[in-house]
Amino acid sequence: MRRGILLHLASTVAAQSADLAGYVLTDTGSVGGGNTFPGVSRPLGMVKLGPDLENGVDAYSGYLPDGHFIGFSMLHESGTGGAPKYGVVNQMPVVGDIENPLSQNTDTRGQPDETEVGHYKSFLSSGVTVELGATKKAGLYQYSFPKDKGSSNVIVDVSHVLPSYRGQGLGQDYLGGKIEIKEGDDFHYEGYGYYDNGWNRAAKWQVFFCGYFDSTPTWKTFLGKDLTSTELSEYGVETTYESETQRLGAIFTFEDTAVKSRVGVSFISESQACSNVNTEIPADKSLASVRQDTRDAWNTEVLSKVRTSDTNTTKLTQLYTALYFMNLLPTNKTGENPLWNSEEPYYDDIFTFWDTVKFRCTTSLLHILQPEAYEEFIRSMIDIWRHEGYVSDARSSFFNGAVQGGSNSDNVLADAYVKGVRGKVDWNDGLSAMLKNGEITPPNNNDPRDRSSSTKEGRGAIPDWLEYGYITPTFARAVTRAVEYSTNDFAIYQVSKGLGLTDTADKYLKRSRYWRNHWNENMEALGFKGFMGPRNSDGSFPSQDPLDCGGCYWAEAYYQATPWEYSFNAHHDAAHMIELVGGAQNYSDRLEKTFEPGQYKGNGQFGNTIFNPGNEPSFGTPYLFNFVNKQHLSVERSRFVAKSYYKPAPNGLPGNSDAGAMESWLLWNMIGLYPLTGQTTFLVGSPWFSDLTMLLGGGRELNITSTGGSEESFYVQSLRVNGEEWDKSWVTWNDLFAEGGSLEFELGTQPKEWATGELPPSPASVDSPSSSSRLRQQRRRRWWRRGEDAIGW
Repeated sequence: MRRGILLHLASTVAAQSADLAGYVLTDTGSVGGGNTFPGVSRPLGMVKLGPDLENGVDAYSGYLPDGHFIGFSMLHESGTGGAPKYGVVNQMPVVGDIENPLSQNTDTRGQPDETEVGHYKSFLSSGVTVELGATKKAGLYQYSFPKDKGSSNVIVDVSHVLPSYRGQGLGQDYLGGKIEIKEGDDFHYEGYGYYDNGWNRAAKWQVFFCGYFDSTPTWKTFLGKDLTSTELSEYGVETTYESETQRLGAIFTFEDTAVKSRVGVSFISESQACSNVNTEIPADKSLASVRQDTRDAWNTEVLSKVRTSDTNTTKLTQLYTALYFMNLLPTNKTGENPLWNSEEPYYDDIFTFWDTVKFRCTTSLLHILQPEAYEEFIRSMIDIWRHEGYVSDARSSFFNGAVQGGSNSDNVLADAYVKGVRGKVDWNDGLSAMLKNGEITPPNNNDPRDRSSSTKEGRGAIPDWLEYGYITPTFARAVTRAVEYSTNDFAIYQVSKGLGLTDTADKYLKRSRYWRNHWNENMEALGFKGFMGPRNSDGSFPSQDPLDCGGCYWAEAYYQATPWEYSFNAHHDAAHMIELVGGAQNYSDRLEKTFEPGQYKGNGQFGNTIFNPGNEPSFGTPYLFNFVNKQHLSVERSRFVAKSYYKPAPNGLPGNSDAGAMESWLLWNMIGLYPLTGQTTFLVGSPWFSDLTMLLGGGRELNITSTGGSEESFYVQSLRVNGEEWDKSWVTWNDLFAEGGSLEFELGTQPKEWATGELPPSPASVDSPSSSSRLRQQRRRRWWRRGEDAIGW
């Protein structure tokens, strides 16, 4: 893909600030498994207009580096896995006579696509050039057809969706729709389509569309034989087709070689789709104007929130590209919710809180840089619970789905609460939504990937959690869920405590320690003993290799990570974890082994380390050395990961972007902090820039400066927080973000033991034994007893 981007080598902050979008490489992560969306979108915009290609593999964002163009669609997602979603409300330009628009509707790439913020351009082998622009709820197509190859046609196929080839009931289906030609002075087409499935296995949903052209075409409409066949049933001049059993659409033919089309979408009605496009892209609006408006929106709403005087182009490109991709999702669909009437905001396309939150870092950064949108997002989450009974852990096309581990919406809500989000948020309702997750078993949706319990919403394995204090192999992903449920319960503790509900808080603090009941001190690997293991209902531990997670998929005990990796992940109870592994030195040694090449054959692309930068369970691991005051190792390991596996290139991500999760990890590394979701603690790393200013809203700023830094000089020598000497490897929300603040780093080429003060908080470990003798005494108890006694150690 060719990047239509001019990298502005500005020498001043003012010059940089004029168009920070010029630093964004919108094709970053589009190949090599990143699955990012390289098309056009506004920040958190509903419309994501881009190409759809097909070559026999899943095109998660629509884009593929090779294959056939099958259309250019209005709705997409970015960085997702599982299975493609959307690729609907489509146009496809075709040259020459068309006998069958259901089969004559593909093309190949004539030369590399060009992409930049606000503009996408494709060159088809037929000679057609396609240019795209987008607003929040509408899109603009601009076609240039060849002069000597026949008629200029645009096909609108309502049945078009992104296909999937992985099975498991995830492939999207077209379930019927409508196309209507509105003739006269206001010539346009409108209609709707019904679809289902995608990565969240969504039920049937509907989208409306309304499209205009800048000149009046001749046209035909068509019906297919059924919902999937390429065989035509009717092909003529009926102004309206509506069917639940047949493919349908229209073909528009133009005398001119230059054609412009404006299309709006809505989830409410055809008339609202028409209103959206006419409001956001009036007939006289040019593609250049739409492009500039989009760049202005990104510059103003997102990119200008982070400033630096640094002129290193590579670092600036990585900084602003990462900011761009973490602000594509979720989607702000306020005013477009067809399911209920509400004064609350509505956000959709949440992929997924597993990816963006628990050991992770996206929502906490969204809170800092987009506080108004973030409060709306929190209100939307709670409103979904009010009307559907569960907060979504993952959601798309107005349907919950894809709960991979715990109810990590709890972590999002707790993180917002402890960091002071109030405004119009009803926190009593917020806690009620969390308690529903913590107490009530959701109905089983019989997902083919895991038929043991619900993957749609809530905590499917909650019966075991309540009865045993751990999760048996009756439920898939048992150990993963145990780790996650513990952090989810800690989240409920945080909000309950804040609301003054002491009994509830005490109950859930105890439950947040249940991860301990999966600790198998006899599991051994690479000279280390004690890991998170599966547990039977009789209290026994089945045999388990700490370096083996089987398929690491939905039906296994461990999801997307090994037992070794999961054994670091109770961050709220880190002090107790350190005791379990034998103290600070053993903990540090075990962490070091995690990053040692050649220890795990399953990670060949990452030097066969146990650490996997491409999956979220390892996101926080490089920073955990801070818990034993070896901050220099956190810096060393996290900087190695960032420099080795992230680059400003189409293959520049170590795994799926996961809706900006990878990019937000990189951003935190560049900032020099790492958040612990659900707590007010931030672990201190090392910044990339000599100066960085983050605008926090309300006139607040966080100013970060460093001296002595370079590619080889990144170890912290000293730190000042708000002008005061600092000897802790952590800071809090109130230190830096509540009212703004400052960090002043001195960096050097060699490690220095500057962090000699208090260790990072471990709030669930407050009641942990303070001596090894007491720990040994408690271990002798029969700690597999059911109920409250299960938390015995």
